[in-house]
Amino acid sequence: MPTLGEVAAVANLRLQGCDAATVVTGVAPLQRAGPGYISFLTHPRYRQYLAATRAAAVILSAEDAAGCPAPALVADNPQVAYARAATLFEPAPPAETGVHPTAWVSPGARIAADVWIGPHCTVEAGAVIGAGVFVGPNCVIGAGATLGEKTRLVAQVTVCHRVRLGRRVLVHPGAVIGSDGFGLALDRGGRWLKIPQLGSVLVGDDVEIGANTTIDRGALEDTVIEEGVKLDNQIQVAHNVRIGAHSALAGCVGIAGSVRIGRHCMVGGGAGIAGHLEIADRVQVTGMSLVTKSLAEPGIYSSGLAVEPNRTWNKISARLRQLDGLFRRLTALEKTIDQDGST
Repeated sequence: MPTLGEVAAVANLRLQGCDAATVVTGVAPLQRAGPGYISFLTHPRYRQYLAATRAAAVILSAEDAAGCPAPALVADNPQVAYARAATLFEPAPPAETGVHPTAWVSPGARIAADVWIGPHCTVEAGAVIGAGVFVGPNCVIGAGATLGEKTRLVAQVTVCHRVRLGRRVLVHPGAVIGSDGFGLALDRGGRWLKIPQLGSVLVGDDVEIGANTTIDRGALEDTVIEEGVKLDNQIQVAHNVRIGAHSALAGCVGIAGSVRIGRHCMVGGGAGIAGHLEIADRVQVTGMSLVTKSLAEPGIYSSGLAVEPNRTWNKISARLRQLDGLFRRLTALEKTIDQDGST
């Protein structure tokens, strides 16, 4: 187990009232942390628990450290510091190498010597799997797909043909990367014709893809997820989308085809983005928003109405339905005033 001094070194923390030799056994919230545990304060709403915490030390800002009764680990950015410190307590992933007896690997695939291919996996011809890759149970690696060094597919991940994953990509269970985009043409007889999806998916280094997230292959060019992007669970990324480096998208976001999202963007849970739009760098879209036009400037954007008690919402809804009539009456009244020359 690490000491407070080792935690401080990893997370670039300043010790305040701490014994650097104190052994740390784990991490816990302020209200539940006991001796031997470190805790953290990253949001003002939890300050109420600071006075009574029994933690061995607390990661917090210099401002909060002034009133902290416990030993403090002072950080410029407590959330970032906590993220780094917590890695010391994360269980190490399995270190197996080889191919499980129930897996099938095509003779035409190229597999590095220290790769692990888990139970019931399929690796098709032409696939290239780099050094240190972990492929968990029930994964499918399609023909010609590439997995970069130290990429980790947790379980039941499908990487379709010709998809390319960079280095250190983490993909959670159930994700599908490179399925066909929703490309259809309606003929004169009213029938839908499938448009072949000839592109693929290119995923950069250090990307994380959440459980049951789906990323469609491009129609002609590739769908691109740039380096450092973080995708939460159950996100839909349609064909030919490009997501800029170090952007983060929360759960259940839906992105229609050919959208361009800039670098360092954040999209809240349940947001929807219509097709063929462009979003500038450093844009934040709050949860449940519907983006129907391009966003050319950085900033925070929202749409929709927050939840209200049902009775209040019914009143708001009724008044919204009256807005068009009120607008017409107001316009007519303004015209009458203009004609009469009245004020």
